[in-house]
Amino acid sequence: MSILRKDKMRCLHKASYFLAAAMVCLLVLTVGCTPVAEKSAKVDIEPQLEKESTRAAPAQAVMLALKFTPQDSVTYKVITEAQKSVKWEGPLARKPNAFKGGRTSTKIEMTFAQQIHNVDDKGNAIAEITIKDLTYLAQVANNVVLDFDSSKEKDPNSPLKKLIGQSYTIEISPAGQVLKVIDTKQAQTVIKGNTRVHKAALQLLDEEVVKQRHTIPALAALTDKNQFRPEEKWSKIETLSFDMMGFKTYEKTYALKEIEDADGYLVAVAEMNAIPSTELAEDVNQNQQTNIFSRMFDNIETYTGKLRFDLTAGNVQQCYEKLETEWVIADPSPKQDEEPSVVRMKAVRFYSMERVD
Repeated sequence: MSILRKDKMRCLHKASYFLAAAMVCLLVLTVGCTPVAEKSAKVDIEPQLEKESTRAAPAQAVMLALKFTPQDSVTYKVITEAQKSVKWEGPLARKPNAFKGGRTSTKIEMTFAQQIHNVDDKGNAIAEITIKDLTYLAQVANNVVLDFDSSKEKDPNSPLKKLIGQSYTIEISPAGQVLKVIDTKQAQTVIKGNTRVHKAALQLLDEEVVKQRHTIPALAALTDKNQFRPEEKWSKIETLSFDMMGFKTYEKTYALKEIEDADGYLVAVAEMNAIPSTELAEDVNQNQQTNIFSRMFDNIETYTGKLRFDLTAGNVQQCYEKLETEWVIADPSPKQDEEPSVVRMKAVRFYSMERVD
């Protein structure tokens, strides 16, 4: 076979990959996002964590561990968001007829009161969680399928509205891990049903969803120690699923950047940066078809986070983690003097916890 013929076959092969990739994008977009926290288009949440303060640099190490006292109560707002979008760039005439871009996303904001019932000799606490406010926005391929805000009286009979004031109990460790979801039955009883809204409300009380909502990622990554000095680091391996684009494994590295003296109490500030990791990747990538799809694209991404921890009170002031990853594939054989066609898929995962009382 001549070199020219080989090149032509290679271009045709790449072009077929491009068209296949464009159609894969449609499947990815219409699958929908799982109710986020929990299992991604620009995120319109930009966490504002920086505040002016003086730096105090104690020579001794500080302890990054939650402190619990019976009857103590604190209120938090947790935001979880998952988005994915598909976009066509280039001549419209070359866009496949079946291709439709758009965004599929789920965004949940929950404000809850956390009251400590008792603490065992290991520092683990039984906490009652009472839901105070809730917003839930979900869309599939740019179509809003659920839009709820508990502060508005649009639908007082909504199952999501019935969640307001309901409570459940969990067991939390000083390392910010939910050891056990003890009881959600009473809250589940008032929202049973088969509609989309009923299922969304029930999903918020799913055991894994509850665990992820109340877990503090930066603290949960600690393993053999919880005392650190500025510039010391710790890390954790995390694997995430991106539907038909497969699994990706990241090494998340946390660094204690500084200790702030904030008007009489100390605040530890830690930052997180993550990079792709090959560790555990072979174990989770069992679906070869998924691997083929992901290899069609070039991939760029950022995964960052931050923690502000009140060392005096032993609780979280604010933390967030945000992943943005984009897959890009270009038509390898554009027509002469014509702008090349490009398909972009983007995914965003966002988690934020902020003390609000």
